[in-house]
Parts: sequence; structure tokens; C-alpha cells
Amino acid sequence: MPQKPMRLPPLKGLRVRAPLDKKTESPCVAMMSSLLACWASAGFNTSGCAALENALRTCMDSPPPQDTPRNTINFHLARMYDRVILSGRRKR
Repeated sequence: MPQKPMRLPPLKGLRVRAPLDKKTESPCVAMMSSLLACWASAGFNTSGCAALENALRTCMDSPPPQDTPRNTINFHLARMYDRVILSGRRKR
């Protein structure tokens, strides 16, 4: 005699989480920290840190890098939610 199929609890909603290992950092953070360290070591003397200041200014003035296109799976899951749930249930 075949076994009954396993029944899963009803779904409240379908959602895919973003990966946790994706940590983006501004490209100018390293330059800013080196500039602050230079100021701290030089006693806030601007003449010794002029090169770092100019590098930070050019980094801040440059356009930000383009973001990668977002994954649209959650949009499609929300759009097709009724069809997925209704197709899983059989009406008697």
C-alpha cells in the first residue's frame, strides 16, 4: 500500500531572502580613514596631508559605481502566489 504524501503547513507568503555575505562598503572609506589617521598623527596640520585630501576629494566627486540589477524573484513570487497556492490544493 503506498504511503500518503507528506502534507506541508500552509504558506503565509513566499519570499526569498537576500544572501547575508553581501556587504558593500563605500570605495572612499579607506581614503577617509587614512586621511583621518594622517591628521591625527600630524596634529591636524593640513600641509602634510594635502595629497590624501586631494585623493579623497576626487574619490568623493567621482560618480558612484552602478549597482548590480536586483533580483526580481520576490516580485514574481508575489505575483504568482495565488496560482501557486491554488494549484497545490485540490478542491473536493
